[in-house]
Amino acid sequence: MTKTAEKIQNFIDGQFVDPVGGKYLDNIEPATGKPYSQVADSDTREVDLAVAAAEKAFAGWSQTSAADRSRILLRIADLIERDLEKLARAESIDTGKPLSLARTLDIPRAASNFRFFATAILHTESEAHITDNVAFNYTLRQPRGIAGLISPWNLPLYLLSWKIAPAIAVGNTAIAKPSELTAMTAFLLCGLCREAGLPNGVLNVVHGTGPNVGAPITAHPKIGTISFTGGTVTGRKVAEACAPLFKKVSLELGGKNPNIIFADADLDAAIAGSVRSSFANQGQVCLCGSRIFVERSAYADFVNRFLDQASKLKGGDPLDDKTEQGAIVGKTQLDKVKFYVDLAQKEGGKIALGGKAPEPINDRCREGYFFKPTVITGLPVSCRTNREEIFGPVVTITPFDNEEEVIGYANDTEYGLASSVWTQNLTRAHRVAEKIHTGTVWVNCWLVRDLRVPFGGMKQSGVGREGGEEALRFFTEPKNICIAK
Repeated sequence: MTKTAEKIQNFIDGQFVDPVGGKYLDNIEPATGKPYSQVADSDTREVDLAVAAAEKAFAGWSQTSAADRSRILLRIADLIERDLEKLARAESIDTGKPLSLARTLDIPRAASNFRFFATAILHTESEAHITDNVAFNYTLRQPRGIAGLISPWNLPLYLLSWKIAPAIAVGNTAIAKPSELTAMTAFLLCGLCREAGLPNGVLNVVHGTGPNVGAPITAHPKIGTISFTGGTVTGRKVAEACAPLFKKVSLELGGKNPNIIFADADLDAAIAGSVRSSFANQGQVCLCGSRIFVERSAYADFVNRFLDQASKLKGGDPLDDKTEQGAIVGKTQLDKVKFYVDLAQKEGGKIALGGKAPEPINDRCREGYFFKPTVITGLPVSCRTNREEIFGPVVTITPFDNEEEVIGYANDTEYGLASSVWTQNLTRAHRVAEKIHTGTVWVNCWLVRDLRVPFGGMKQSGVGREGGEEALRFFTEPKNICIAK
């Protein structure tokens, strides 16, 4: 363990504190393979302290006016924008993603999350019903109490703010657990929240591993709401822990997303969009289109042009502004990517592009976790490579003959998070989108997000919806008041 690296402490009751046991985990920079900071290695004791702080703060925060809560959240958004460059650099170092991506997508969207929910709470409506001539009913939506928020490593600040903002906006207090692999931006956010005037105990951040921190959060009897984003295997464990306690749970889990290109599509747009959806953040986005299906008459042309565009993606040091492909988040994830590339070849696939690590980029990145954008053709639809989530820069391309066939291909997986359809036939777009079993269907685009719409998956991609009014409803408890006339 390094002795001079910066320490990422817990944030409990408005204070940065060391873990009770004094233990820290090395935080590895993916681009170098070496530790650059240390993350608090916490356990149940810190979770209990955070619960006590959140419980104490709830009485005051839940009674704070919406206007005052909104003002503080807007201030947090302003501070994120003020420190955009610092936060983007921290995220790039922490995750291995290109600095340009963190600067233009992740950090701005984190600020947008706070800004959106800060203003949304000023425009909520209450339901009212006249029951014949007998009574008048109206619905109160009240904060639920303490929310447990567990976020993943691939979009650390963006997804953490996606949970924190609505939870505290409606008057809850929160205990957040960022991934121990990418904890730096959450650490920096805590300082901004304190600077913005967020009362002590409203937001508490406990760092550590899933078994030591995530599990105690999901099992704690005083944390009645759990919002989890991560892998399906872990999500199943979260659901099992929460079910006996009747907690309110939202699970945003994995994806094996189909990307369907019909022959009548604008191929220039479809290829550009498909390259982006395949390899953004080195394919480490739950929404990435990792299975591409192309109508047979356009297949050869699409594959050739797709390979040409993908081969031009510039890999390099994530801190270089020109880099388009950075590092895989860690050695474990890199080994997983390599495993599936080897498996694909055993299943009969052909490596049309990539399939290996690049040559060393520079001395700084010589021991980093890099892998080339990889395209695999010739695989059967039902093989493991086409059904299991890889979460890396690996995409398969498969031809299809007709609409019915490709809809069957798209739905031939346990996942159902997102999909894309590329066609200039509007009737077909509506027809196919309706039949694909995913929570989001993009038509002639990818990753166009509107914070007002519900977001979440079907099948093993999750339970519940986040975003917009759905998030405000998730973090509140409806109470019906019935007054006799």
